[in-house]
Amino acid sequence: MIVCPNCNHENMAGAVFCSECGAPLNLADSLATQNITTGQVREAVKKKSILRTPAPEAALNNWVTLHLLDTGQVLPLSDRNEFTLGRISEGQPIMPDIDLSPYQAYANGVSRLHAVIKREGNQILLMDLGSSNGTYVNGKRLNPNIEQNLKNGDVVALGKLKVQVLLKPTGHIN
Repeated sequence: MIVCPNCNHENMAGAVFCSECGAPLNLADSLATQNITTGQVREAVKKKSILRTPAPEAALNNWVTLHLLDTGQVLPLSDRNEFTLGRISEGQPIMPDIDLSPYQAYANGVSRLHAVIKREGNQILLMDLGSSNGTYVNGKRLNPNIEQNLKNGDVVALGKLKVQVLLKPTGHIN
């Protein structure tokens, strides 16, 4: 368990953000602080080694972020209210919206069309699409084709692929 330095909530191992307050966890171990002078910044800008690009509109409007616990990668979802999760395989006629193939989906038992995540009003829902290896929320297996409410910080397992669901506070959902 990882204890949040902000609210002292106990989070599951591998979590990047606190499921209670949303604060980042264990950043002190991975970040080093450096002092730089104004001259160094100006020189870097002159050399164009620092390029500031605005965040894509989609990243600003994301309503849910999927944090892959094994790799630490983060997948922000936005623009639409519903996404299918799965993996792509050769000759597959229907493709998932979110292809988890690059994250060892096949080895972890993720089906081609495994689950769907969607928002309806202020609710975020997850539904297993009859996957071979099941979908779990915080260790509890979902019944196929029955929607389950998700909360910020819930850990979803698609087969053995574990994903922490990070939700924007409901007041910010468009």
